[in-house]
Amino acid sequence: MRMDEQTAGEAGEPGDDGPSYGIGAVARRLGVPAPTLRTWNLRYGIGPSHRSPGGHRRYGALDLRRLEEMNRLIKAGLPPAEAAQAALGTRVAPPGRPAGTRLVPVEVTPPAAPAHPRVPTAAALARAAVNLDGAAVVAGLAAALAEHGVPWTWRHLVLPVFDTIVRRQETTGAGVEIEHLFSERLLSALSERAGRPPVPAHPRPVLLACAADDQHSLPLYALAATLTGSHALETRVLGPRTPYAALGDAMRRLGPVAVFVWSQLEETGDPAPLGRLPVLRPASRIIVGGPGWWDVPLPAGVTRAVSLPDAVTQVLAGLH
Repeated sequence: MRMDEQTAGEAGEPGDDGPSYGIGAVARRLGVPAPTLRTWNLRYGIGPSHRSPGGHRRYGALDLRRLEEMNRLIKAGLPPAEAAQAALGTRVAPPGRPAGTRLVPVEVTPPAAPAHPRVPTAAALARAAVNLDGAAVVAGLAAALAEHGVPWTWRHLVLPVFDTIVRRQETTGAGVEIEHLFSERLLSALSERAGRPPVPAHPRPVLLACAADDQHSLPLYALAATLTGSHALETRVLGPRTPYAALGDAMRRLGPVAVFVWSQLEETGDPAPLGRLPVLRPASRIIVGGPGWWDVPLPAGVTRAVSLPDAVTQVLAGLH
């Protein structure tokens, strides 16, 4: 299906010479984070085509129409790359067309479906990381996330690849650059899928942070991407080494429905500050995850998640 011009008895939108919009206005209109719009522009070529007198890039009517169509197709289940390809065929009524002209979908013979990128094995993805082949890592992660989602990709690809990297480091004493490349590409892929969904399923966000002095933030992004992508929950990730005072301030400002705190190491899994987090009305469910919390007693009201699916289940349980 593509968009074409049909008379439909309604006033049409301005042509591409009409109003232009900044990225913030477009992000609010679509319910898509501005960083995601920038990513769509860089990866798929759907971006602003106008410039303001001051040289700032602006979205015209055609740009906005294409973004709306791409966003609609993604929500309908199409992978972003295919949604972008379809949206690039969208046109708006040219200037001077009489009022009452608008775009409506019409059925056309679709082009042959493009071949889907192949989901790599864990061994193949690890080889790409060892070879510092960032493009192959990005393509492999994107294919797996599109085909299977975050939990499957995390369990069957990400964790085995990190195991391979760690074993290599233990054997050779080298390979930090491999870990950094893979982590950076993974963080980019996950963060793109987290944030605010077009139509949040709950009015309150989920807040995620690492324990103070803990810098292992990738599990936060895996959980955030799952909650946003699969359950339409808004997520806010504060990231590594979040002081508990800052976490408390964020809780007061956002009123989250749930707070998830990750600790990778025993020395960062201090439960005492958890008991001093603010008590909100309505309440925020406090959940912890990671090896740092495994062998410590937790304050009353704090629950422990033992896996990514368990963390998702506990967050969803707090919505009711």
